[in-house]
Amino acid sequence: MANENITAKRTEQRINYNTIESTLGVTGKLTPQALDLEMAVLGAILINADAVGQVVDFLSPRMFYKEAHFHIYKAIVELFNKSEPIDLLTVTSHLRKVKYLEFVGGPSYLASLTNRVASSANIEYHARIVMEKFVLRELINNCNLIIKDAYEDSKDVLALLDKAETNLFGIIQENFKRDSKELNIVMKKALEELMAMKDAEGQFHGVPCGIRAIDEKIGGWQKSDLIIIAARPGMGKTSFVLSIARNAAIDYKRPVAFFSLEMSSSQLVHRLFSIETGIPSEKIAKGRLSDDEWLILTNKLGPLNNANLIIDDTPALSVFDLRAKCRRLKHQYDIQLIIVDYLQLMQAAVETDKGKGNREQEISYISRSLKALAKDLNVPVVALSQLSREVEKRSASKRPQLSDLRESGSIEQDADIVMFIYRPEYYGLATFEDEDVPSQGLADIMIQKNRHGATDNIRIRFQSQYTRFTDLDFGMNQDSSFEGITPNQSFDVYDSSMNDDIGSENRSDNTFTNGIPY
Repeated sequence: MANENITAKRTEQRINYNTIESTLGVTGKLTPQALDLEMAVLGAILINADAVGQVVDFLSPRMFYKEAHFHIYKAIVELFNKSEPIDLLTVTSHLRKVKYLEFVGGPSYLASLTNRVASSANIEYHARIVMEKFVLRELINNCNLIIKDAYEDSKDVLALLDKAETNLFGIIQENFKRDSKELNIVMKKALEELMAMKDAEGQFHGVPCGIRAIDEKIGGWQKSDLIIIAARPGMGKTSFVLSIARNAAIDYKRPVAFFSLEMSSSQLVHRLFSIETGIPSEKIAKGRLSDDEWLILTNKLGPLNNANLIIDDTPALSVFDLRAKCRRLKHQYDIQLIIVDYLQLMQAAVETDKGKGNREQEISYISRSLKALAKDLNVPVVALSQLSREVEKRSASKRPQLSDLRESGSIEQDADIVMFIYRPEYYGLATFEDEDVPSQGLADIMIQKNRHGATDNIRIRFQSQYTRFTDLDFGMNQDSSFEGITPNQSFDVYDSSMNDDIGSENRSDNTFTNGIPY
């Protein structure tokens, strides 16, 4: 009975490679393995206990092909986690206690392992080869499972693709984790970045959004950041991020990936036509353009035609689809900014248990995945989010708060920056609350969370007829055509004559935001 229990325990603990072994008869090839190196790794640890610290972070017991080696290394890891001594005697004693000593070959086999190497000098190199062989076995195993499922007609194709991608991504996540770095190495890289920022004075280290007041406040969208931009429906979220995408792609030549889950690519392009040409979006949507407007349209679309802006309008996009698409676009175009419109329309998964449950758990899973995507690709991810109806229920100020983020508090937790778009004009208010400033054509960008600096309210202009957001002083001395903010343009120029236009002369204080009267 005891032997049966031990056998059952081994079966439960050991990775099932039945599918892998079956490939031997199909392909005529031996399953990837490195038994000599497995023995060398174990022998190095048994003669030098300090050697385990060099490999324990990336080498796990399941990576050993031979089951005896699996249990020997497992015993070593268990002793290491308990901070107990590791040598031939302690490992033998531990294996005897868990009733695996005879199974691995007894004390004589453990002793023979110490004769495999003279020192532990090359243990990390040997261990990485053991890990690589394991990854190859995992790939073979996953591919065989995919082949088996593909032959079953009852399997949904999209679910099968999602399962395959999830399994392959899991191999990467579990076996190729980033190594820890010493402080001096991190400091050196940080100083190099600071020097690059100093040499590029007047420009931004991150990806500029092209709206000067916002860029001066946050320094552009920073790599690996998750930026949440939230507002009530109809407040102008899509127009805001579309303006950002246009500015980054055209003015700053940064490749941008725009994922639209709400609007079609054709609708987005119509809006881009309006932003670029200054022709009202309503006229473009209806195709009712005069001869002069057609001439303007054909003459001003050159920069837009050459822009490195990739639009994907796949509906109900899952986080796995998004991740796969972004990896391909990063490899193909070296995208430097990802925009998702919008978060609540995404799916956690397709016919899997990941992220499933109540809606709050799903949104939490999606927001965590977006943050992981930003770190994985080292690019900023800008995601739009809806706000709850609590904003509308408030009788006093309609200004949004962090608690208004819809369906999940984890959005606030995962985000590096949270910004709200607020236009009093949307609620029929002629002026901003507590201010004698006309609200028509103006919007506040409320930075409510900023891991890199202070929070603030930034007032900008919203040109609804062109569905675009710009700086306050934009268009004061020019026609309605879009000029944009060029990378070399000075950010210190401000025309004080604009005060009359925005009514800021009636303010009793002298509050300024980023050099612009507020």
